[in-house]
Amino acid sequence: MAERSTRRLALGGALGAIALTAGAITTGLSLSAASAASWPTPSGSPQAVTKTIPVSGTTDGGMKRYYGDGDLGSDNQGEDQGPLFELADGATLKNVILGAPAADGVHCKGSCTLQNVWWEDVGEDAATFRGTGKTYNVIGGGARKAEDKIFQFNGGGTLNISNFAGQDFSTFVRSCGNCSSQYKRTINVTNTEITAPGKVIGGINTNYGDSLTLRKVTIVGDSSKKIVPCQKYIGNNTGKEPTKNGSNADGTYCKYSSSDLTYK
Repeated sequence: MAERSTRRLALGGALGAIALTAGAITTGLSLSAASAASWPTPSGSPQAVTKTIPVSGTTDGGMKRYYGDGDLGSDNQGEDQGPLFELADGATLKNVILGAPAADGVHCKGSCTLQNVWWEDVGEDAATFRGTGKTYNVIGGGARKAEDKIFQFNGGGTLNISNFAGQDFSTFVRSCGNCSSQYKRTINVTNTEITAPGKVIGGINTNYGDSLTLRKVTIVGDSSKKIVPCQKYIGNNTGKEPTKNGSNADGTYCKYSSSDLTYK
């Protein structure tokens, strides 16, 4: 995909005050979807990241803004970029703002929790999940300006996304369609706000037994309902572009009903 023009490190205009309460940040269960769209103001001075920051255990960024510099200073769609943060199996990253450029955002090497993490301007992807048979939790936070995907699910297991805000993207979450190692992937998106423009909320591979469940999802600015809630594909492990395999709710692969989607 073509390289994007360099963006300013600080977003123009004032960002909204943080709407997440301490209890909501901890549980990720007590907010309405609309609350997730209130963008936080960074604290302190922005921190340049020239080398991927490893995270084990729990790292609390205190709502500081981090941005890529040097080898991590790219703001394009080039493959195999390094992330700003790389989480070990079982790690938690919370209260962090990723500014621009964001390189390849966050990588999880195994089970992980991303709690109240915000991407002001997604680089290649906001977060990539790896590992086999793992559980990945995204609780609160938001991401916007993703030319391609916000969440890339390359590993196997279950990805839970709740109280999140996705704005201006191509695909909100994608089960890898052509990774050399393929797995069954389960994706659950709950109490989340999706704001147009966007093309697809979730992309899954039916031939590997993937499923996408949508519950309490609010879609803003898409009165014509052009955003596809669930796009099915026939995935492969050869690197070829996967073929589409329908997009209707079916109770097996695409699990949602009209009552699970609210348009505003």
